[in-house]
Amino acid sequence: MDKTLARLSSDVPGLDEITGGGLIAGSSYIVQGRPGAGKTILANQIAFAQARQGCKVLYVTLLAESHDRLFQSLSTLDFYDATRVGKDLTYISLFRTLREEGLAALVSTLRGELARQNASILILDGLLNARESGQSNLDVKTFVAELQGHAAFTGCTVLFLTSARIDESSPEHTMVDGVLQLEENLVASRTVRHIRVAKSRGSRSLGGLHLFEISNRGIDVYPRLEAALANPSNADRANAARIGTGMHGLDERLGGGIPASSVSVVVGPAGSGKTTFGLGFLRLATPKRPAVHFGFYETPERLCAKALALGIDLEALVESKALTMLWRPLTENLLDKLAYDLLKAVRETKAERLFIDGLTGFERATVEPHRIVEFFAALTNELRSMGVTTVCTWEVKELSGPWVTNPSPEILSLLDNIVGMQHVVVDGVLQRSVTVMKVRDSQFESSVAQVEFADTGVGLRVTGILPVSGTGALPGRMPADQ
Repeated sequence: MDKTLARLSSDVPGLDEITGGGLIAGSSYIVQGRPGAGKTILANQIAFAQARQGCKVLYVTLLAESHDRLFQSLSTLDFYDATRVGKDLTYISLFRTLREEGLAALVSTLRGELARQNASILILDGLLNARESGQSNLDVKTFVAELQGHAAFTGCTVLFLTSARIDESSPEHTMVDGVLQLEENLVASRTVRHIRVAKSRGSRSLGGLHLFEISNRGIDVYPRLEAALANPSNADRANAARIGTGMHGLDERLGGGIPASSVSVVVGPAGSGKTTFGLGFLRLATPKRPAVHFGFYETPERLCAKALALGIDLEALVESKALTMLWRPLTENLLDKLAYDLLKAVRETKAERLFIDGLTGFERATVEPHRIVEFFAALTNELRSMGVTTVCTWEVKELSGPWVTNPSPEILSLLDNIVGMQHVVVDGVLQRSVTVMKVRDSQFESSVAQVEFADTGVGLRVTGILPVSGTGALPGRMPADQ
């Protein structure tokens, strides 16, 4: 059925995806949310997008607020184009008509304006006032039905904006074709915004809550990753090729390198060499076989300086377009936005290597911890389907034999390969070690190997089996990451 329905392109990133392809032309929708939730911005963003596509838009307010204040607020947003106001978009106030003459006169006036403007989009801002003007639920239903019927007959799409809570028992809810709910909530000390398609008559939609943000661009919606990518967007094809790690002596222990199109994690405590492992992995990128670095900790400038001390010139890789670096500081991030930024970079650069430093950045971004396993499942499945070989880091307090204390076994089961790095004290001397703990569907060398930093442009190298003598080897810790 969806294939035969004409849709509107909203130009609101992510909105068309959660509504099943866009708002249905000629249908009516309620956009509900408390004051400040973003209703007016969303409606105007859609309105200006339609105006750019050649449509006529009629924006009607039933509020006492002047249009000058509205335009002043909208003027700070990128989508606002003052040259279209009065030409492609007409703003009128019918507050006085509603107050003095009632709902019947309002409907009559709206019909006349729709015909005069030849509008294909009607936005009615202030449905709560219309609702309060009715004497009963039947009056509200009649008002919505008459306006909806006239708009549908002329092929006009209607958006009703309201701050009133709309539930399934509300008279408006039963009449319209769709309901979009915008929410703004405090989670601990931060503000989090969600949008939900609460009703979508005759059309599929992406259910549940989806994060969105308001910026100078307007509204950006980030469809919940595990719902949007419940199945990977590309077919997952097994690849027998092996990809070099960049660490001298490690590929042999892995059975020839990391399996192509797989997802590997390097786990270990701070200072064990996880980031340096990644630098060695990235150094093998070329313009024809590019890489992406996605990090949460060090800025690109600091990371380049760190790499240069090891003889790895990241700046040269960036200049040659062999490497793209993205930095997302560990401040207030949105979980799904991080994922879409990452996937976009891999897709646009056609990267064959990806280094994520580290996975805890995604954990810190989530405000719904119960989502994290399903989120990582969707993300890793999509990365595999894109054909990129991924190495990520995860900081843990310590490694204990073949098991790690964190992350959870559920997350580890989603990853194809696991390499452990840690400090050990051998006869009173602090050493670093690397252990291959898992290579999916492949044999590997599991003995503990000693590693050291090299300043010859390779990052890390294996120097042999970790010696155990005298007092033996004991776990150790360093205060800062390397």
